[in-house]
Amino acid sequence: MNSLAKAPWLRDRERGSRGAMRFMKWFALRFGRRIARLTLYPVCGYFLLFSPSARRISREYLSSALGRPVRLGDLWRHYFHFAATTLDRIYFLDGQFDRFEIEMEGVDRVRSTLAGGRGCILIGAHLGSFELLRSLAADRDVRVRAVMYEDNSAKIAGTLGSLNPEVVSRTIAPGGIDTMLRISERLAQGEIVAMLGDRWAGSDKTVTCRFFGRAAAFPRGPLVLAHSLHVPAMLFFGLYHGGARYSIRFEPFCDEYPGERSTREAWIRQTAQRYAERLEYYCRLAPYNWFNFHDFWSGSHN
Repeated sequence: MNSLAKAPWLRDRERGSRGAMRFMKWFALRFGRRIARLTLYPVCGYFLLFSPSARRISREYLSSALGRPVRLGDLWRHYFHFAATTLDRIYFLDGQFDRFEIEMEGVDRVRSTLAGGRGCILIGAHLGSFELLRSLAADRDVRVRAVMYEDNSAKIAGTLGSLNPEVVSRTIAPGGIDTMLRISERLAQGEIVAMLGDRWAGSDKTVTCRFFGRAAAFPRGPLVLAHSLHVPAMLFFGLYHGGARYSIRFEPFCDEYPGERSTREAWIRQTAQRYAERLEYYCRLAPYNWFNFHDFWSGSHN
Protein backbone atom coordinates (compact mmCIF):
# COMPACT_ATOMS: atom_id res chain seq x y z
CA MET A 1 0.00 0.00 0.00
CA ASN A 2 1.23 3.50 -0.79
CA SER A 3 2.22 5.17 2.47
CA LEU A 4 0.39 8.36 1.52
CA ALA A 5 -2.85 6.42 1.56
CA LYS A 6 -2.55 6.18 5.32
CA ALA A 7 -3.05 9.93 5.79
CA PRO A 8 -6.82 10.62 5.72
CA TRP A 9 -6.49 14.34 5.06
CA LEU A 10 -4.31 13.75 1.99
CA ARG A 11 -7.05 11.60 0.48
CA ASP A 12 -9.70 14.32 0.87
CA ARG A 13 -10.68 15.80 -2.46
CA GLU A 14 -10.66 19.55 -2.79
CA ARG A 15 -14.13 20.78 -3.71
CA GLY A 16 -14.93 23.57 -6.10
CA SER A 17 -13.67 24.42 -9.57
CA ARG A 18 -10.74 26.66 -10.40
CA GLY A 19 -13.12 28.91 -12.31
CA ALA A 20 -15.29 29.43 -9.24
CA MET A 21 -12.23 30.19 -7.13
CA ARG A 22 -10.91 32.68 -9.66
CA PHE A 23 -14.30 34.37 -9.69
CA MET A 24 -14.28 34.53 -5.89
CA LYS A 25 -10.85 36.13 -5.91
CA TRP A 26 -11.98 38.72 -8.47
CA PHE A 27 -15.23 39.36 -6.62
CA ALA A 28 -13.49 39.80 -3.25
CA LEU A 29 -10.98 42.29 -4.60
CA ARG A 30 -13.53 44.13 -6.75
CA PHE A 31 -16.31 44.58 -4.18
CA GLY A 32 -14.47 44.45 -0.89
CA ARG A 33 -14.54 42.25 2.16
CA ARG A 34 -17.93 43.29 3.56
CA ILE A 35 -19.78 42.36 0.37
CA ALA A 36 -17.67 39.26 -0.26
CA ARG A 37 -18.47 37.89 3.19
CA LEU A 38 -22.15 37.76 2.23
CA THR A 39 -21.33 34.98 -0.22
CA LEU A 40 -20.03 32.83 2.64
CA TYR A 41 -23.53 32.24 3.99
CA PRO A 42 -24.85 30.15 1.09
CA VAL A 43 -21.47 28.43 0.76
CA CYS A 44 -21.43 27.42 4.43
CA GLY A 45 -25.06 26.37 4.23
CA TYR A 46 -24.30 24.11 1.28
CA PHE A 47 -21.35 22.39 2.95
CA LEU A 48 -23.17 22.08 6.25
CA LEU A 49 -25.98 20.22 4.47
CA PHE A 50 -23.94 18.13 2.05
CA SER A 51 -20.75 17.17 3.91
CA PRO A 52 -21.98 14.60 6.47
CA SER A 53 -18.50 13.24 7.22
CA ALA A 54 -17.02 16.67 7.97
CA ARG A 55 -20.14 17.57 9.96
CA ARG A 56 -19.76 14.45 12.12
CA ILE A 57 -16.06 15.14 12.72
CA SER A 58 -16.78 18.79 13.54
CA ARG A 59 -19.38 17.73 16.09
CA GLU A 60 -17.01 15.20 17.64
CA TYR A 61 -14.21 17.75 18.02
CA LEU A 62 -16.43 20.60 19.24
CA SER A 63 -18.02 18.43 21.93
CA SER A 64 -14.55 18.05 23.45
CA ALA A 65 -13.40 21.64 22.92
CA LEU A 66 -16.63 23.19 24.21
CA GLY A 67 -17.23 20.63 26.95
CA ARG A 68 -20.97 20.51 26.27
CA PRO A 69 -23.45 19.14 23.73
CA VAL A 70 -22.95 20.65 20.30
CA ARG A 71 -25.75 22.67 18.75
CA LEU A 72 -26.38 23.40 15.10
CA GLY A 73 -25.18 26.95 15.67
CA ASP A 74 -21.81 25.63 16.83
CA LEU A 75 -21.38 23.66 13.62
CA TRP A 76 -22.30 26.76 11.64
CA ARG A 77 -19.73 28.88 13.48
CA HIS A 78 -17.04 26.25 12.87
CA TYR A 79 -17.78 26.18 9.13
CA PHE A 80 -18.08 29.96 8.94
CA HIS A 81 -14.75 30.54 10.70
CA PHE A 82 -13.09 28.27 8.17
CA ALA A 83 -14.75 30.03 5.24
CA ALA A 84 -13.96 33.49 6.65
CA THR A 85 -10.26 32.77 7.16
CA THR A 86 -10.07 31.27 3.65
CA LEU A 87 -11.60 34.45 2.22
CA ASP A 88 -9.22 36.61 4.23
CA ARG A 89 -6.26 34.82 2.64
CA ILE A 90 -7.04 36.87 -0.46
CA TYR A 91 -6.62 40.15 1.41
CA PHE A 92 -3.54 38.99 3.33
CA LEU A 93 -1.79 37.90 0.14
CA ASP A 94 -2.79 41.20 -1.48
CA GLY A 95 -1.20 43.10 1.40
CA GLN A 96 -4.46 44.67 2.61
CA PHE A 97 -3.67 44.42 6.33
CA ASP A 98 -5.30 47.77 7.05
CA ARG A 99 -8.66 46.00 6.79
CA PHE A 100 -7.92 44.05 9.97
CA GLU A 101 -7.23 44.47 13.65
CA ILE A 102 -4.18 42.28 14.26
CA GLU A 103 -2.78 41.85 17.75
CA MET A 104 0.67 40.30 18.17
CA GLU A 105 1.81 38.76 21.43
CA GLY A 106 5.31 37.44 22.10
CA VAL A 107 6.89 38.73 18.89
CA ASP A 108 9.75 40.30 20.89
CA ARG A 109 10.90 36.79 21.82
CA VAL A 110 11.16 35.89 18.16
CA ARG A 111 13.14 39.04 17.41
CA SER A 112 15.54 38.44 20.28
CA THR A 113 16.10 34.87 19.10
CA LEU A 114 16.85 35.98 15.55
CA ALA A 115 19.11 38.76 16.84
CA GLY A 116 21.44 36.04 18.09
CA GLY A 117 22.25 35.13 14.50
CA ARG A 118 20.48 31.78 14.51
CA GLY A 119 17.35 30.88 12.67
CA CYS A 120 14.23 29.72 14.43
CA ILE A 121 11.63 27.01 13.87
CA LEU A 122 8.02 28.04 14.40
CA ILE A 123 5.63 25.16 15.00
CA GLY A 124 1.99 25.99 14.35
CA ALA A 125 -1.22 24.10 13.65
CA HIS A 126 -4.30 24.15 11.43
CA LEU A 127 -5.69 26.63 13.91
CA GLY A 128 -6.95 29.95 12.57
CA SER A 129 -4.85 31.45 9.79
CA PHE A 130 -1.41 30.21 8.78
CA GLU A 131 -1.53 32.59 5.80
CA LEU A 132 -1.62 35.55 8.16
CA LEU A 133 1.88 34.74 9.40
CA ARG A 134 3.30 34.12 5.92
CA SER A 135 1.84 37.27 4.40
CA LEU A 136 2.47 39.57 7.34
CA ALA A 137 6.09 38.45 7.50
CA ALA A 138 6.56 39.23 3.80
CA ASP A 139 4.91 42.62 4.26
CA ARG A 140 7.35 43.45 7.05
CA ASP A 141 10.36 42.01 5.22
CA VAL A 142 10.82 39.13 7.65
CA ARG A 143 12.18 36.02 6.01
CA VAL A 144 9.84 33.10 6.66
CA ARG A 145 9.93 29.77 4.84
CA ALA A 146 6.81 27.66 5.24
CA VAL A 147 7.13 23.88 5.11
CA MET A 148 3.72 22.61 4.07
CA TYR A 149 1.78 20.31 1.75
CA GLU A 150 -0.42 22.09 -0.79
CA ASP A 151 -1.32 19.13 -3.00
CA ASN A 152 -4.76 18.61 -1.44
CA SER A 153 -5.57 22.33 -1.81
CA ALA A 154 -3.87 22.90 -5.16
CA LYS A 155 -6.83 24.81 -6.63
CA ILE A 156 -6.89 27.36 -3.82
CA ALA A 157 -3.10 27.60 -3.65
CA GLY A 158 -2.79 28.04 -7.40
CA THR A 159 -5.54 30.64 -7.61
CA LEU A 160 -4.45 32.72 -4.64
CA GLY A 161 -0.74 32.29 -5.27
CA SER A 162 -0.90 34.69 -8.21
CA LEU A 163 -1.68 37.49 -5.76
CA ASN A 164 1.72 37.24 -4.11
CA PRO A 165 4.16 34.95 -5.94
CA GLU A 166 6.94 35.91 -3.51
CA VAL A 167 5.10 34.37 -0.56
CA VAL A 168 4.39 31.21 -2.58
CA SER A 169 8.02 30.95 -3.69
CA ARG A 170 9.04 30.72 -0.05
CA THR A 171 7.14 27.48 0.47
CA ILE A 172 9.17 24.30 0.93
CA ALA A 173 7.40 21.04 0.13
CA PRO A 174 8.12 18.35 2.74
CA GLY A 175 9.28 14.87 1.88
CA GLY A 176 11.68 15.87 -0.91
CA ILE A 177 15.23 14.62 -1.28
CA ASP A 178 16.60 18.11 -0.64
CA THR A 179 14.02 19.24 1.93
CA MET A 180 16.31 18.83 4.94
CA LEU A 181 19.17 20.59 3.14
CA ARG A 182 16.97 23.54 2.13
CA ILE A 183 15.65 23.93 5.68
CA SER A 184 19.14 23.73 7.15
CA GLU A 185 20.42 26.37 4.73
CA ARG A 186 17.62 28.78 5.57
CA LEU A 187 18.10 28.37 9.30
CA ALA A 188 21.86 28.89 8.92
CA GLN A 189 21.07 32.19 7.19
CA GLY A 190 19.05 33.32 10.20
CA GLU A 191 15.62 32.80 8.66
CA ILE A 192 12.41 31.49 10.20
CA VAL A 193 11.14 28.09 9.14
CA ALA A 194 7.44 27.62 9.91
CA MET A 195 5.87 24.17 10.13
CA LEU A 196 2.49 22.72 11.03
CA GLY A 197 2.71 20.21 13.84
CA ASP A 198 -0.77 18.70 13.96
CA ARG A 199 -0.93 16.60 10.78
CA TRP A 200 1.14 13.68 9.60
CA ALA A 201 1.52 12.52 6.02
CA GLY A 202 1.65 8.86 5.11
CA SER A 203 5.44 8.74 5.02
CA ASP A 204 5.86 10.48 8.38
CA LYS A 205 6.72 8.78 11.62
CA THR A 206 4.47 9.79 14.47
CA VAL A 207 4.29 9.88 18.22
CA THR A 208 1.08 9.10 20.09
CA CYS A 209 -0.10 11.77 22.53
CA ARG A 210 -3.14 12.42 24.67
CA PHE A 211 -5.29 15.07 23.03
CA PHE A 212 -8.64 15.93 24.57
CA GLY A 213 -8.31 12.77 26.63
CA ARG A 214 -7.83 10.44 23.66
CA ALA A 215 -4.85 8.97 21.84
CA ALA A 216 -3.92 10.82 18.64
CA ALA A 217 -0.96 10.70 16.27
CA PHE A 218 1.27 13.75 15.90
CA PRO A 219 4.21 14.02 13.49
CA ARG A 220 7.71 13.62 14.89
CA GLY A 221 9.27 15.63 12.07
CA PRO A 222 9.31 19.14 13.56
CA LEU A 223 10.84 17.92 16.82
CA VAL A 224 13.39 15.66 15.13
CA LEU A 225 14.37 18.60 12.94
CA ALA A 226 14.82 20.99 15.87
CA HIS A 227 16.80 18.38 17.78
CA SER A 228 19.04 17.50 14.81
CA LEU A 229 19.84 21.11 13.91
CA HIS A 230 19.92 22.41 17.51
CA VAL A 231 17.97 25.56 16.74
CA PRO A 232 15.35 27.13 18.99
CA ALA A 233 11.72 26.21 18.37
CA MET A 234 8.72 28.36 19.25
CA LEU A 235 4.98 27.86 18.99
CA PHE A 236 2.75 30.20 17.03
CA PHE A 237 -0.99 30.39 16.47
CA GLY A 238 -2.87 32.89 14.28
CA LEU A 239 -6.32 33.03 15.87
CA TYR A 240 -9.44 34.45 14.27
CA HIS A 241 -11.78 36.19 16.73
CA GLY A 242 -14.65 37.09 14.42
CA GLY A 243 -15.31 40.21 12.38
CA ALA A 244 -11.95 41.58 11.29
CA ARG A 245 -10.06 40.64 14.45
CA TYR A 246 -7.02 38.36 14.52
CA SER A 247 -4.23 37.72 16.99
CA ILE A 248 -0.87 36.02 16.54
CA ARG A 249 0.53 34.31 19.62
CA PHE A 250 4.18 33.30 19.93
CA GLU A 251 5.55 31.39 22.89
CA PRO A 252 8.88 29.68 23.69
CA PHE A 253 8.84 25.94 23.25
CA CYS A 254 12.29 24.35 23.30
CA ASP A 255 15.87 25.56 23.06
CA GLU A 256 17.83 22.88 24.93
CA TYR A 257 18.19 19.37 23.60
CA PRO A 258 19.50 16.11 25.10
CA GLY A 259 23.04 15.37 24.04
CA GLU A 260 22.83 11.61 24.18
CA ARG A 261 21.03 9.70 21.47
CA SER A 262 19.64 7.27 24.03
CA THR A 263 17.57 10.02 25.65
CA ARG A 264 16.23 11.50 22.41
CA GLU A 265 13.20 9.24 22.17
CA ALA A 266 11.97 10.11 25.65
CA TRP A 267 12.52 13.81 24.91
CA ILE A 268 10.51 13.59 21.68
CA ARG A 269 7.58 11.90 23.44
CA GLN A 270 7.57 14.40 26.31
CA THR A 271 7.92 17.42 24.04
CA ALA A 272 5.25 16.17 21.61
CA GLN A 273 2.89 15.78 24.56
CA ARG A 274 3.62 19.36 25.60
CA TYR A 275 2.75 20.48 22.07
CA ALA A 276 -0.52 18.53 22.18
CA GLU A 277 -1.37 20.17 25.50
CA ARG A 278 -0.69 23.67 24.18
CA LEU A 279 -2.75 22.94 21.06
CA GLU A 280 -5.58 21.72 23.27
CA TYR A 281 -5.31 24.92 25.33
CA TYR A 282 -5.67 27.12 22.24
CA CYS A 283 -8.46 24.94 20.86
CA ARG A 284 -10.40 25.55 24.06
CA LEU A 285 -9.55 29.26 23.89
CA ALA A 286 -10.72 29.57 20.27
CA PRO A 287 -12.71 26.37 19.63
CA TYR A 288 -14.08 27.31 16.19
CA ASN A 289 -10.56 27.87 14.84
CA TRP A 290 -9.29 24.30 14.49
CA PHE A 291 -9.78 23.24 10.88
CA ASN A 292 -9.08 19.52 10.88
CA PHE A 293 -12.17 18.17 9.14
CA HIS A 294 -10.91 14.59 9.08
CA ASP A 295 -10.93 11.80 11.63
CA PHE A 296 -8.02 12.98 13.76
CA TRP A 297 -8.37 10.21 16.33
CA SER A 298 -8.72 7.39 13.79
CA GLY A 299 -5.35 5.82 14.55
CA SER A 300 -1.58 6.26 14.61
CA HIS A 301 1.52 4.68 13.19
CA ASN A 302 5.20 4.77 14.09
